[in-house]
Amino acid sequence: MKVIGIVGTKNTGKTTLLTKIVCELVERGFHVGTVKHIYHGFDLEGKDTWKHGEAGAEIVVGAGDQTFFRINKIIGLDKLLEMLECIKKLDFVVLEGFKHSKYAKISTSDYEDDFTLKKVNVTEIDQTAIKSIVDLIEERSFGKLTNLNCTKCGFETCLEFAKARVRGATTTENKCFTKSDDVTLKIDNSLIPMNPFVQSIVKNTFLGMVDSLKTPEVGDIKGKKIELLIRDDNN
Repeated sequence: MKVIGIVGTKNTGKTTLLTKIVCELVERGFHVGTVKHIYHGFDLEGKDTWKHGEAGAEIVVGAGDQTFFRINKIIGLDKLLEMLECIKKLDFVVLEGFKHSKYAKISTSDYEDDFTLKKVNVTEIDQTAIKSIVDLIEERSFGKLTNLNCTKCGFETCLEFAKARVRGATTTENKCFTKSDDVTLKIDNSLIPMNPFVQSIVKNTFLGMVDSLKTPEVGDIKGKKIELLIRDDNN
């Protein structure tokens, strides 16, 4: 899952640009999600879900034709992205705001940092320009970094790899060798590095164990997402 941010000052066309980029990505066959940075709540005062929260519920879920969660706490961007990965397999997540995030970004104003792919004037771009921007996004954006700094990608740190990726200074040989969308091990949200050989052992062992259960609830595990959560309450 790759991440791209749309940043800029107020009223410079961030939402307009985001919708155009999302449309083009979807047109190309990608599965896309979005995250918008907001400075206020979205739940309307006086509505039932708002009343649930006011009554003291820590988590409020609205379920029907649409589903939404209201959680009375700030959740960091990386954690939000992890939650999205659990809910839906996506090819791209497009952020609106989060200008200080360490992901590739398009700026609609004068704002620029080491992760800025391009600065644009939204009032002057046409569909040809949008296609060019999305080409750049496909080529140079990247997903969540492991921050393990293993140097296997050819750079001293994950951050240096990301900056080089944005500049277009990486090749097909410069890739993250410890990141896997198939096998992830975390302890208290800290990512534990595993080389491809260990990842393969963990994956095949666990899949074999689950397949041996042969219960109606499990059924055929091929193509399914399988998760194991272990809590050690004795420590």
